[in-house]
Amino acid sequence: MPYIIALDQGTTSSRAIVFDHDASIVAVGQREFRQIFPRPGWVEHDPGEIWATQISVTTEALGRANLRPQDIAGIGITNQRETTVVWDRETGEPVYNAIVWQDRRTADFCDRLKRDGHEDFIRERTGLVIDAYFSGSKIAWILDNVPGARARAEAGKLAFGTIDSWLVWQLTSGTTHITDVTNASRTMLFNINTLKWDEDLLRLLRVPASMLPEVRPSSEIYGRVSTTLGPGGVPIAGIAGDQQAALFGQMCVSPGMTKNTYGTGCFLLQNTGERPATSRNRLLSTVAWQVGGKTMYALEGSVFIGGAVVQWLRDGLGIIKDSSEVEALALSVPDSGGVYLVPAFAGLGAPYWDPYARGTILGITRGTKAAHIARAALESIAFQVADLLEAARADAGIDLAELRVDGGAAANNYLMQFQADMLGTAVVRPQVTETTALGAAYLAGLAVGFWDSTDALARHWRVDRRFEPSMPSSAAARRAEWHEAVNRSKSWTARGQ
Repeated sequence: MPYIIALDQGTTSSRAIVFDHDASIVAVGQREFRQIFPRPGWVEHDPGEIWATQISVTTEALGRANLRPQDIAGIGITNQRETTVVWDRETGEPVYNAIVWQDRRTADFCDRLKRDGHEDFIRERTGLVIDAYFSGSKIAWILDNVPGARARAEAGKLAFGTIDSWLVWQLTSGTTHITDVTNASRTMLFNINTLKWDEDLLRLLRVPASMLPEVRPSSEIYGRVSTTLGPGGVPIAGIAGDQQAALFGQMCVSPGMTKNTYGTGCFLLQNTGERPATSRNRLLSTVAWQVGGKTMYALEGSVFIGGAVVQWLRDGLGIIKDSSEVEALALSVPDSGGVYLVPAFAGLGAPYWDPYARGTILGITRGTKAAHIARAALESIAFQVADLLEAARADAGIDLAELRVDGGAAANNYLMQFQADMLGTAVVRPQVTETTALGAAYLAGLAVGFWDSTDALARHWRVDRRFEPSMPSSAAARRAEWHEAVNRSKSWTARGQ
């Protein structure tokens, strides 16, 4: 029986996971890569390093599973979204580092778009708010700040892509320049109603159409890996941005079903069916996937700093040596001691959308210990997700029976229980929490006939643990204090401090 391999290119690491026909993990390869911070608020990656780590872990995973390319039925790709790469079509060399989704350098540019009255127009076409988060303003920055880039782009010599496009270009030795509808919908250049690049948006942001990849469905055979590479000849058959892939991997295939991924950021997506839903509470409307000729949409709330706050405790404060230590440290005290940590290290995402907010710790006393800060850090993740779900409830009018969860921090039992308490909703963790990679594998597997249907896939989804709310009486008071802390973090850099 052949296998499916998912390439999961994330914000801090590249991974490759081999799945069998029962959707069980056979082998994993993973490697972290550098995070580059040229200035405060700027975040970059080296595109060459992303490619090098991704192809190496793919070869590693195949080796660990003792598999040959002919044993692989297809490759699915899932990726950090919005991160922007611009490269030379002839040489394949990037003209600048990848500008990461967390990067805030284009906040002033986005403010100008708002002041000029483009907010409603952009939301109607793209389902997005105007924010530095998305790819469009990042492309414009590269064209305006890299010497000669705009002239080369207008001459048709440069290509743009989100990370999926960059990987496919590399995997096919520069013969295929594509993206899928989910990644295209995160650029602020794509009309989610017509499912095409929008000429008016391209003119507004001054992005030449010749730079853009061809937009394809999320599940079909796009091409084959170059024979010069380890997995040579294997069909590339599925692509989805990481959060849409996780929604599909969680089998949230019916309207109203909702998942939250606890990764570097936190991303709550709710399936809204075959039409885009308009948010009145500053959530995003986005394409969930396009499979078998049918396009599904989702409401999304994006938190910029989720699990990354634990990395900060490790790398910034140095109060833990490994991320796995945070739960024990947090549970060494009975509560957070009145401490609230707002991890607005890269501004605030939904539902606040304040690029000028900055990280804040409130409630510190002489009795505050590292454990209180660790507990407040974990609680900050749950508070932010509760804000997202509250906005989704207001938009869709759906009281959820459960929230399906995945991502690295979903393994933290204290965090999951606290999340259920703050939501007043059951939190359900599946046995396979690698749902982002699993969603990409599913999309590829459907395209090559490895799996027959989504009904067949749904049978693979199994519960590991269900967390029921246990402290509803104090949840409202805790969330009110959290909101006060958030308010104090807002607009910090706009004050000139």
